[in-house]
Amino acid sequence: MAEGVHRGEYPTSSKRMPLDKDPNSKITEFLAKCDDQQLLMLTQFYRDRLEQAIEGVARLCLTLTEYDHIGHEVTETVEKGNLVDCSKLFLDRVMSKGSLVLRVMWESFVEMHRGLPKLEKILRELPTLDPDLSVYMTVPQGLLQLPNNLKDVQQKHKETLREQTETLRVNTILTKEKVRTFQLVDRYAELTVISTVRDRTLVEHELLARGRDHEEWRERLLHRELEKIRTDQLFQSSFSQRKSKSGCSAVVSGVPGIGKTTMVQKIVYDWATGKIYPHIQFVFRFKFRDLNTFNDRINLRNLILDRYSYFRNILGELWKNPEGLLFIFEGLDEFKDSIDFADNRRNTEPQRMCTDPECWCEVSDIVYSLIQHKLLPGCSVLVTSRPTSLHLLEKAEISVWAEILGFVGDERKKYFNKFFDDQAVAAAVFKHLEENEILYTMCYNPSYCWILGLSLGPFFTQRERKQQQVPKTITQLYSYYIYNILKNHGREIENPRDVLLKLGEMAFTGMSEKRIVFNKGDLIKYNLQPSQFVSGFLMELLERDDSAQSVVYTFPHLTIQEFVAALSQFLTPDPRDIRKLLSEAHGEKDGRFEIFLRFAAGLTSPQSARCLFEFLAPFLHQTTCQVIDWVKEKVEGEIGNTESKTGKRNLLNAFHYLFESQNRALAESTLGSVEKLSFNELRLTPIDCVILSHVIGLCDTIKHLNLEECYIQCEGLQRLGSILYKCQVLSLNYNNLGDSGMKQLSEALRNPDCKIQKLNLGVNGLTDSCAEDLASALRTNRSLIALNVGSNELGDSGVKLLSEALKEPDCKIEKLDLYGNNLTKSCAKDLTSAVSTNQSLIDLNLDDNKLGDSGVKTLSAALTKPGCKIQALHLRSNNLTDACSGDLASALSTNQSLRLLNLTLNSFTDQSIPALCHLIETCRSLEWIWLGKNQFSLTGRKQLLSLNKSRPGLHVLL
Repeated sequence: MAEGVHRGEYPTSSKRMPLDKDPNSKITEFLAKCDDQQLLMLTQFYRDRLEQAIEGVARLCLTLTEYDHIGHEVTETVEKGNLVDCSKLFLDRVMSKGSLVLRVMWESFVEMHRGLPKLEKILRELPTLDPDLSVYMTVPQGLLQLPNNLKDVQQKHKETLREQTETLRVNTILTKEKVRTFQLVDRYAELTVISTVRDRTLVEHELLARGRDHEEWRERLLHRELEKIRTDQLFQSSFSQRKSKSGCSAVVSGVPGIGKTTMVQKIVYDWATGKIYPHIQFVFRFKFRDLNTFNDRINLRNLILDRYSYFRNILGELWKNPEGLLFIFEGLDEFKDSIDFADNRRNTEPQRMCTDPECWCEVSDIVYSLIQHKLLPGCSVLVTSRPTSLHLLEKAEISVWAEILGFVGDERKKYFNKFFDDQAVAAAVFKHLEENEILYTMCYNPSYCWILGLSLGPFFTQRERKQQQVPKTITQLYSYYIYNILKNHGREIENPRDVLLKLGEMAFTGMSEKRIVFNKGDLIKYNLQPSQFVSGFLMELLERDDSAQSVVYTFPHLTIQEFVAALSQFLTPDPRDIRKLLSEAHGEKDGRFEIFLRFAAGLTSPQSARCLFEFLAPFLHQTTCQVIDWVKEKVEGEIGNTESKTGKRNLLNAFHYLFESQNRALAESTLGSVEKLSFNELRLTPIDCVILSHVIGLCDTIKHLNLEECYIQCEGLQRLGSILYKCQVLSLNYNNLGDSGMKQLSEALRNPDCKIQKLNLGVNGLTDSCAEDLASALRTNRSLIALNVGSNELGDSGVKLLSEALKEPDCKIEKLDLYGNNLTKSCAKDLTSAVSTNQSLIDLNLDDNKLGDSGVKTLSAALTKPGCKIQALHLRSNNLTDACSGDLASALSTNQSLRLLNLTLNSFTDQSIPALCHLIETCRSLEWIWLGKNQFSLTGRKQLLSLNKSRPGLHVLL
């Protein structure tokens, strides 16, 4: 979480303020009231979160150095680069040193919390805590000691839940086995869960939105803004702040396939085996898809007995101690009834109020009342949901909000190491994924990893598979997923093409109606007989869930439903309306069909579809042509519609269709006349950059690529590396490229075929460390004529290296922007040398630096040289005074090339007016001079403005 954090990075307070000197702070007041024992309890209570909050904060070490070498030990750990161990060691040492050191630590937290979001969040919570901290940390004795009659039932319940959760059943398409069973503890891969959820409405396909958001979340994690939360911290922890007599409701959200169900299974298993939640006596787990089968009114008692009949005689005892109960409700997004927490009628209408577990009411009223603590107040409730349904809980009384982020970093690799028994195969598959950005970004999601493993594995285990055919697009990936099912199970069914057509039609209807759960009636409607589930073929495509009162079916993942829906369009014998269908799907504003459309475009590619022909026969040529025509129409329609962000996003989506189609002729015909692509101010992910690189690589007409404020960073730039040299104008301002990004660009500039003429790199975090790469590129490049590296941190040393490159006889730079680079008089001599000898440089922008009078005096010498070609010189805001006006006037009296001089925002006074007048009179080439925001008097301003009449074409601006 804190990789890349170094000492000295955090803001420091100007002065330490003792706690008793800051009476206005509620935080310091709270800490001042804590006695030594309470302070120790407070530290223990927040211990896990503090470890995250102070990772790498070396100032703490300096603060506490005087206390028995605490700081020295921790500093050594920081220097070794292990920030996690650093914070753990720090807290261990402090807590072992007694109350004085502990109090100093909390005082330090108060002083340094600004700029440390996690620490600030903890401190803000302190004044809201109960003065009696023990209510958060001690488990009531009644929850630890059960009567004998309840102990037996609890033991039976734990055994039942353990048996239900100790194994993972995984469908397999690689062998004749229909299902493989694994021990949960062997197969379970830890996921990153964060103690927050995003606060915006999802308006795109979840894969697309989360693909982008995942990169943003990861970035924020690296900047220490998000707290990780373990599943054992959802209740009875500093995250929930649960008091013994008040209930706690927690919500965990996550996109399809991210691992919500498996996480709940692990929670139940860990409770049943005594690993977590010692204060919980009984756990009751329900799925909303099961609750959909209850059409009549019911009470909580019968709801429990329907699943756990052995509680029949003791439920009355359980109601007496609700603090020991945990209710889990999975899949709110699948619930057919609405639970509106903003609807006050639930609190006023008797028929909707549910305050007694024996009370008969709607299932939705029971769930509502448990979450709101009106039914069995004191119990704990856990709800899981997709992000699309979180708005239903906005008004609910939720103590903990969490989101499953999925796999981060090495967690991805660990998954494949567990997925494949052969570690050589695991390494080969993971290497292929790392080399393919499109597929690698999918790896944050366990379900995608499962699909990737099943589809890619055979290419590295079966000799007849050619590795050059390994899937590179998402459509190719899913085509091989279906191919493997057909290869292993296709002969179990008479006509797999017909079955896939019917299944795809049902899948498409489900997408149209936003349904992912299907019942027996749906199967019969599409002539898919439930009896067909004896075959492994259909079992691989639809998962049967018979835990409910009536059996339901779902696709293993939403994207599989979308692929089968797209595939069915190519299997239909009558494709007459396919263009209309695609256009209507494209018109849906919520983005639910976006991946479906990409699959449809991708299935026109022979590389994607060929493997399926063996079992499904070739697709109708008419269908393929119609889809290609539709893609062409969409790309051409979006090309000229990029003024808005929506238009730019639509064009990018159309480029994804081109990428999936892998159709070079189609790309050339649609983009053959396009000279400019502009995606400025649209956040682009590395995947988007891969798509752009592919599309631009297929046509040679793109001359101007505008990616300003796209936040592509070095990671995105790497994906564009192969095509950058093709563009004549490349705008990359505001992208946080850093020095490593400059290294990538330098390679493009050194390309013998480089066509870049204008390169904008303003505000990119460039330092003197990248100057050597840039200078090296400028020495060999023969195309670049305009370079903007303004608002960076090149400094004097960086400009010195650039100046050497500018002196090369073959350097073609005509315009150089160095504004806002913290330049001082120290680099003036180097700039002077470059300007004096360079025969092409005509526009030099040095605005917003610190050259000062002496720096400009040195630079003025260059303006007197016969070889100086400078026509525009920008010196705005450079700490200039009257002392340098004479030097400028003297230098320019002989210069006959300068046409524009900007001296705005300096400190010139009326004393400099004679020199400036002389400058204007003698430099006959000068057409524009900016003198605004200096310190001239009204009389002086009038005198300067009068010069506008001295000769035609002169503009003196104040």
